[in-house]
Amino acid sequence: MPNPEEVVFPSRRERFEDRRKEGQHRKLLDEFFDHATLLAVSRLVSRGLFDAVDYPISTGKEGGVFRATKGEEFRAVKIYRISNTSFRHLPPYTMEALRREASARNFGGLIYAWTRREHTLLGRLKAAGVAVPEPYGHYRNVLVMEFIGNADGAAPRLRDAHVEDPGRLYEDLVAAIGAMVRKAKLVHGDLSPYNTLFFEGRPILIDVAQAVEVDHPQARELLTRDIHNYAKFLARLGADVDAAEFLRAVGIESVGPPTEVTG
Repeated sequence: MPNPEEVVFPSRRERFEDRRKEGQHRKLLDEFFDHATLLAVSRLVSRGLFDAVDYPISTGKEGGVFRATKGEEFRAVKIYRISNTSFRHLPPYTMEALRREASARNFGGLIYAWTRREHTLLGRLKAAGVAVPEPYGHYRNVLVMEFIGNADGAAPRLRDAHVEDPGRLYEDLVAAIGAMVRKAKLVHGDLSPYNTLFFEGRPILIDVAQAVEVDHPQARELLTRDIHNYAKFLARLGADVDAAEFLRAVGIESVGPPTEVTG
């Protein structure tokens, strides 16, 4: 098995060293790559999912996404922090499935279940034709998936992207969310321009672990909230989008009865 730290930050990776000074290197290592996570990364490298981690794409309280190299290709490596703080602010409906797999007191187990769930749902959505990153594998708190971007860098979030054709964006969102609802039988529950990537003129949906089945008691309200988030964004771009029509277009009739969203 390769040396874990050398896998995460190879000494000969000039691109990473060009981007980060040694102090920042050590800070990231301490924040994300504890011993257990380093071993998980090494296990995934040994399985051939990627060769080495290059540099961080985005980091936050719950975890971080890093670009990795696999031969001549790039991949995205998502690492969840092993911490109880990751779950303090999640609404109750996101915890239901996890509690069937791990105790609420077992934070590591919850994180592992969350990672496994995101991998499973990405695969389910991809099979339904939804524009999401393809999942390649996972282990413990580390998920490996398709890198959305090119050699110049990762795709921007939709909120930060330049959208030339809002009408086409609307049509693409209807197609993606419609496939999610009608084919995958899922409602994302936390969609917005903040967790949608924009690459080569098309939206890519991400962060799917909190998705619920369409027959979940809160699914309709969650879908309505998702659609209103996009409708407001599209209106700011100058598109004439009616939220009610947007909901009909994605298949609101396929979703369970409305209830109040809590949490």
